[in-house]
Amino acid sequence: MIETRLLRQFIAVAEELNFHRAAERLHMAQPPLSQAIRKLEDALGLRLFERSNRSVALTPAGAAFFVTARRVLAQLDDGIREAQRVAAGQAGRLAITFVGTAHDLLPLALRRFRAEFPGIELVLREATTGEQLAAITAGEADIGLMRQPGIMVAQLASECLLREPILAALPDDHALAGRKTIPLAALAGDDFIGTQRQLGIGFHDQIIWLCRLAGFSPRIVQEARQMQTVASLVASGLGVALIPASLALIPRAGVAFRPIAVEAPPEMAHVELIAAWDATRGSPARDNFLAVLRQAAIDMQDISN
Repeated sequence: MIETRLLRQFIAVAEELNFHRAAERLHMAQPPLSQAIRKLEDALGLRLFERSNRSVALTPAGAAFFVTARRVLAQLDDGIREAQRVAAGQAGRLAITFVGTAHDLLPLALRRFRAEFPGIELVLREATTGEQLAAITAGEADIGLMRQPGIMVAQLASECLLREPILAALPDDHALAGRKTIPLAALAGDDFIGTQRQLGIGFHDQIIWLCRLAGFSPRIVQEARQMQTVASLVASGLGVALIPASLALIPRAGVAFRPIAVEAPPEMAHVELIAAWDATRGSPARDNFLAVLRQAAIDMQDISN
């Protein structure tokens, strides 16, 4: 094994071709430098320099090793700098999963993060809450933006970023579509469209309980994986749905989005967008992204206002 110290000493002598000047450059005495070069030559089993009383010159083998030594140290220095950037959360890879209804907060956070941390490679994937929990637990995602999952995996930490009201989504020719507010009880006789429970237990169960507080159990005739698909099925006239208000930020033909009226605790009539991550795995890049997310959520005007 050759110490990097010996390589740096060899490079100094090779560049100066003078032991005295190389020693001054390295802030050391000349005899220890001469001993270090002899130690390196012994380790390599070859002569690196031709020495005389008047001059020092690289041997052909020394000239070849000079190129290699400089390349090795340059790669080592680059590796150290890259490791330091990764440790500071300024380089590396960050895998982010998100629900489709995070489209208001996520672009703002991504723009800010890319401006502040351009060295981070971002990998984005849209997924349901259940799929995100599995991906984070398996180490396939570093952080996820999701709805309350109902039951959080023990090793995961979570934090609420935004709260938004739950709206009714009706076909635009529905008898109640012209109202400014829809009494939830008035939808008791309608067919409902919802998301699959195993892909988002928390929001699915919240909708069920909200309807029960209005005096009925929703008749779910069709399920979809994504909220955008739910809205599309509503536009097709297959039924009504209860959805996060963020889904109504983008106009959709054939769908009327309306506030609902129901006697329910505020936490039941609103849905949270949370960030979740594996608390047992350290990630400076993830921590930096989480800080950006928090500030972006603070800066956004609450969509319930």
